[in-house]
Amino acid sequence: MAARILPVVKLATKVTIAGGAIYVAYDSGLLGGSEEGSVVLAKAKAAIPPAVDEWMKYFGLQLPTPPKIEFSPLQAWNSGVQKSIHALSVAPTRATEYTGQGVQYLKDLTK
Repeated sequence: MAARILPVVKLATKVTIAGGAIYVAYDSGLLGGSEEGSVVLAKAKAAIPPAVDEWMKYFGLQLPTPPKIEFSPLQAWNSGVQKSIHALSVAPTRATEYTGQGVQYLKDLTK
């Protein structure tokens, strides 16, 4: 009997954790627009380092200093999505161009 219940309990636990993570992400504004996401990211950048320092003092551990990154995610928020949508929007034109080039190449080969 316990062998049948254990997989159900494991699945319920995983679904609960995943649902809670999605709820927290939605409630904090991570799933909203880019401006809401930028605000949440700024809040996280302000809150996480003090919390990590507090836990490291509590456990008596020493972490190496994080490297300085010149890339600002606030400036490039959703740039990957924009590039993907742009690539999809020009795909028919590119396909037409490449098809024309291929046909021209085949015509040149048969001459």
